[in-house]
Amino acid sequence: MAPIFEYFIVCGIGPEIRTLDEDKGFHGTSVRYLSSLLDQFPPSNHSLCPPPPPQLPTCVLPAGVEFYQSGFDSSDPSTHPRSYPVVLTEGDGSKIYVCCIAFRDPVDEDIVKAYGIPKNSYADKCICLVSRLPSFWALRSTLEEIFALCFKPTGSCKPLWDVISFLVSHVPLPTPGKDRVLFAIENCLLSVDAPSKDGLPHADISFQPLVQCLDVDNLIQLFTAVLLERRILLRSNKYSLLTLVSEAICHLIYPFRWQHVYIPILFFSGVDYIDAPTPYMMGLHSGVDTYGLVMDGVVVVDLEHNRITTSEEIPPVPEPESNLLHGEIMNLLYPNVVGIDHVNIGLGKLSEQHPRHGHKPWGEQHDLQLRLIFLKFFASILSGYRNFVENNATHVFNTQAFLKKRSRSTNQPPDPMISQFLESQGFMDYLERGIGSEENSNNLLDKLQDAIGRGENPASILPSPLLDPEIITISDPGEGISASGIKYTYDKFPPNVRTEEVEEKRKQILAAVGGGGPDSSGKLTHDPGESLSPRERAAERERMVLDIKVKLQGLWLRLLKLGATEDPLSSFEYGTILALMEIDSEGIGGSGFVECIREHINTGWNCQLTAEQFIAVKELLKTAITGATSRNDMSTVRDALEVSAEMYKKDVNNVSDYIQRHLYSLSVWEDIRFWEGYAEYLMEKSSNKSSNYATLVMTQLITVASHLAGLGIPDTDAWAIIETIAEKNNIGYKQYIQLRGYLSHIHQLRIGYWGISASKAQSLSSHGLQSPRPQDVTNDGQQSAEASSVGRSWVQSMFSRDRSSRSFSRRWGADSGTSAATENGSPRKQDLSNAGQKKIQTNVRILRGHNGAITALHCVTRRDVWDLVGDREDAGLFISGSTDCLVKIWDPTLRGSELRATLKGHTGAVRAINSDRGKVVSGSDDQTILVWDKQTFQLLEELKGHNAQVSCVRMLSGERVLTSAHDGTVKMWDVRTDTCVATVGRCSGAILCMEYDDSTGILAAAGRDTAASIWDIRAGKQMHKLSGHTKWIKSIRMVGDTVITGSDDWTARVWSVSRGTCDSVLACHGGPIQCTEFSTVDKGIITGSTDGLIRFWENGDLGIKCVKNVTIHNAAILSINAAEHWLGFAAADNSMSLFHRPQERLGGVSGSGSKVAGSGWQLYRIPQKSAAVVRCVASDLERKRICSGGRNGLLRLWDATINI
Repeated sequence: MAPIFEYFIVCGIGPEIRTLDEDKGFHGTSVRYLSSLLDQFPPSNHSLCPPPPPQLPTCVLPAGVEFYQSGFDSSDPSTHPRSYPVVLTEGDGSKIYVCCIAFRDPVDEDIVKAYGIPKNSYADKCICLVSRLPSFWALRSTLEEIFALCFKPTGSCKPLWDVISFLVSHVPLPTPGKDRVLFAIENCLLSVDAPSKDGLPHADISFQPLVQCLDVDNLIQLFTAVLLERRILLRSNKYSLLTLVSEAICHLIYPFRWQHVYIPILFFSGVDYIDAPTPYMMGLHSGVDTYGLVMDGVVVVDLEHNRITTSEEIPPVPEPESNLLHGEIMNLLYPNVVGIDHVNIGLGKLSEQHPRHGHKPWGEQHDLQLRLIFLKFFASILSGYRNFVENNATHVFNTQAFLKKRSRSTNQPPDPMISQFLESQGFMDYLERGIGSEENSNNLLDKLQDAIGRGENPASILPSPLLDPEIITISDPGEGISASGIKYTYDKFPPNVRTEEVEEKRKQILAAVGGGGPDSSGKLTHDPGESLSPRERAAERERMVLDIKVKLQGLWLRLLKLGATEDPLSSFEYGTILALMEIDSEGIGGSGFVECIREHINTGWNCQLTAEQFIAVKELLKTAITGATSRNDMSTVRDALEVSAEMYKKDVNNVSDYIQRHLYSLSVWEDIRFWEGYAEYLMEKSSNKSSNYATLVMTQLITVASHLAGLGIPDTDAWAIIETIAEKNNIGYKQYIQLRGYLSHIHQLRIGYWGISASKAQSLSSHGLQSPRPQDVTNDGQQSAEASSVGRSWVQSMFSRDRSSRSFSRRWGADSGTSAATENGSPRKQDLSNAGQKKIQTNVRILRGHNGAITALHCVTRRDVWDLVGDREDAGLFISGSTDCLVKIWDPTLRGSELRATLKGHTGAVRAINSDRGKVVSGSDDQTILVWDKQTFQLLEELKGHNAQVSCVRMLSGERVLTSAHDGTVKMWDVRTDTCVATVGRCSGAILCMEYDDSTGILAAAGRDTAASIWDIRAGKQMHKLSGHTKWIKSIRMVGDTVITGSDDWTARVWSVSRGTCDSVLACHGGPIQCTEFSTVDKGIITGSTDGLIRFWENGDLGIKCVKNVTIHNAAILSINAAEHWLGFAAADNSMSLFHRPQERLGGVSGSGSKVAGSGWQLYRIPQKSAAVVRCVASDLERKRICSGGRNGLLRLWDATINI
């Protein structure tokens, strides 16, 4: 007989310590660490037992492992052991049931010594029993006896692991409905049995927690959401509650089964799974923050506060079933209230409908009655459903006929709840299982409907309980016998006997920690990943594949939901999808991404993309096809070809432009073998194989010809491919003529739409200027730096076991020196190769301290502190703000301890920071402005008055502060009196950018209302409203009488402040303009866009024109900062660059650098790139420093003057 206990597992801190963020080593007691599998029985070298699930250590300690200074304290409940069940789901849908006890246990001395952990430290440890039988109480009772035996003061008669090995090896799985197994642990007798399979599925849980946490209305709402396969997220501060409620609701939907992702307890590091677009049921500890996650459509069930929230309406249960269901549950839960007015003496069935239970505690009979109530609900709403199942091989259910029949019987229109339920996978699965299978004979739903039709008691369908099960007694022959009378006592949970191989590996890992890596002889330290067995590696790969596919689905849908003003190419979603493709040599990312698109199309998506989305999807498909071609994965190439023919955008003339025609540059289309294989695939896939062979071949060749024309392959080349395939299939001359005519016709149509295709070496021009980056044809050998960086670190942390394999310095070393070569002065690869030596010498520091994305960054310049003579101490400081609501001050001169102060006070993300000689001011999403003393770091004032998040702040002379917000107002504040002096400006939309000239009192602001406004604050009036842009204005710069604005409409405009007129429109960019700058040296204008280009504009005889393009960046330009002889640039992919005037003879810089502008700007240095998504940038050009703030909460400070 199979054993009931498959494994006994011990998890906790092992010899290799990693944080939840995969950082190696011990980082203090305030950090949580990954759990490791410490011991198991049967041992890992047991040939007949498969390894336990690789995710088990992570799932049984969902919050990770925490270190403590003390152990168990009977007076402190937080130190007490905790017991909770965990349910794992395997790839085939089968469940694994785990009972856990987590407790504090002393850390092993060798680990303490190796990692320098404080002595006498304790850490979380978890012991587990794993079984295939859902007998939660038997598992818990057994595990609690083992735990008690370990720490029993009087000790045990046998070594603890001998007791464990006997239980796992000898206690059999009981036969359902026949056996009861008795076994003992020391003097405690335990039993386990399984009910007959003829009744309701075995549920060894109480349904009482479910009905205690949720009232009747919320219980029915949760039941409906599960039935309609929504995304369900349960929240509670108790792990047991999450599992018991999840299991209970799954039992209540019997005879249907939950068909989707099922994770009753989600480990903390997997919180991103919530963004998955597919249905799921997950449980998450209420202490985990879900801020920043896309929760649209997620049904959040708060079990602690009896609350359900969702952004999508859940259709109600229809009548009359709703009232019946509600009434029966109320009668079960509150019988003395429901039946308080009823007289049950001699009234027959009335007494049966309203039985008096009094104060009888909740028991198994209540569980059974609750399950029968919901089964009767299904019997009612599906009344007569068997008459609508077509009796053929497919067993199709006639949904429309069933709904019409129900509408007639209830005199109501078709109900949306039932309509959605009949389309669910759970209902389809039920039909497949219930028709013509053995399970059909035990279908309780059908039996209940028949019993109700005959007027019988619904409980009569349940089998009679087995009165006298066969008793199987399992006894340990060595129990209670000790030749020497020895008692085994333990002060900590003992380890199992380790083999020499395991002990040697443990010593190597701990020795490597002490040695710090390779030894003096150059021999590498042990790789812990090598300890995985082939089965464990296979299980790990299966988990990784599932994770990648789930992530890709969520990322794809989020990419399509980006706003019109967001650039997909610089988004986290785009970069993460690209990183998933690049780091996976087996092609899971590429094939999974194409599969996501195909499934989305199959669900009815109209395939229309915005212009920005079009570019992003095009580049992603190119990457997927290139990777698949290198692996000879023609199925992925084929699928990508087909989906590219579906997705399109509309141009200004409302002409559809399909992605497929932009894939022409890929080399795979030149291979005749691909097209032959594709034609064969179409033949095999054809559902009309019974038709004439020639007609079948013609149909598939027409499909091939359509793709050839869609790609833009020249007519002669396309016909050669078609002709070759046709010859092999021996079609007649009439079919040849038809094919040739069709191919010529669609080629002419294509030329009529989009013109003659450019050759692969040809580039397009834009507005009469040679484009440094062709729009339709790209160099496939050159990957954008943004593509290699955005999201890469996130992917590594999710899907890589070994941190050492996550270094991408080789890739960066290859990319950091590459740029497109242009004839208009842009740096070439050869030009930058000489600068490459400088790149690797620049000093880049990572500043850590924030726990959220960096959302504001400010550099204290000489202008801020009015420093006219010499350098003040605080000039050159960087001040950062984050979504963690903190403001931090950093001093770059203090190497290794740059963090000078942390300012606390905000309750929302910090969006704007400024400073002057003595104060720091910040604006936040909490609608407040806080003012701090720069020397003492004390909070001075809290300014309240805005009705939306603050977007800009500016310290002025005379203790004044100027602020703007998304409420469309600009306010002037007096810091000394803590009051708003005046609302000096007002716009019709949110203000995103602001400029102020303190010498003239002129204020310029712009934002979402597409117009820039100019006010004279001293005169108290609005001077002009500058209209012309058609989309949001993201950047504004005012110098003297000139205002420069950059907009999402892909243009920048130059305005006259005095006249209020537009002097020039700068329209050469291929994306929204993020930043604008004015160079005082050559009176030029510089613009940066999401297309990755930096353009220099000069005023000539014919007006302002673009004179140069800089293409050394490959992502959205976020910052341009100009000083007298310096220019600093930074992009969203964390790349930076510094330019200077060649007249400046600086040490280490030759005069032979690459000129990038007609006025003489020369590339000075570029630092090495690193993987991050940059949110904001600040520059200190006087000291040649640029600092970027990333979405990962890190600051990257580049000091270009220091060589290392």
